[in-house]
Amino acid sequence: MQDYISFAEKNGVTLDSEGSCQFCGAKTAKGVHECVEIFNLGFSMIDYSKKENHFYRFLAVDAHTLQHSEIHGRWNNHFHLTRQHLIFEYGVFWDYNLSALLSDCLKVYKTKNPNEVLIAPSLLQRGKSTVLDVKNNTVDEISCKKSIKTWGRDVYQVWNAYHQIVDVIAKRFMDKNKNLHKNGGFIQDEH
Repeated sequence: MQDYISFAEKNGVTLDSEGSCQFCGAKTAKGVHECVEIFNLGFSMIDYSKKENHFYRFLAVDAHTLQHSEIHGRWNNHFHLTRQHLIFEYGVFWDYNLSALLSDCLKVYKTKNPNEVLIAPSLLQRGKSTVLDVKNNTVDEISCKKSIKTWGRDVYQVWNAYHQIVDVIAKRFMDKNKNLHKNGGFIQDEH
């Protein structure tokens, strides 16, 4: 997997190393690099070894990726927005095994829509919350989870122009994986 700096170079994007993040607008000192650094630290007050906490890791990954889509691969927007759609609209409680299943559905979708691109919202208009807000609003595990969920929903809402498109992928995912749904394998409890 390429690192974010390589993706930016490949996409002709110059990364700012000073000031606020050029993508999400977080009030950082080292630009997008600090955004990525904060994200990579992973909010250590959450014990991700517990299965019930995986959900928050996925919410954070989706929010960060969609706010910084220029430093990721082309189909990432489809994947991460669809996962958010499944979480927020269909109540899917995401876990690691579901990512491969979604990836399979997306592969089928891509063959039928090879030229489709989900264009990111305007720079600095990709949700009111950022990774820095999560960091600054966190005093314990409960506040961290709440901040991550708020961040995820904020980012999801600004991508609303594409909700109908990702709903096609989401419905295919739900239909293809009915057995998981019927067995209660992925409908979330209130978190």
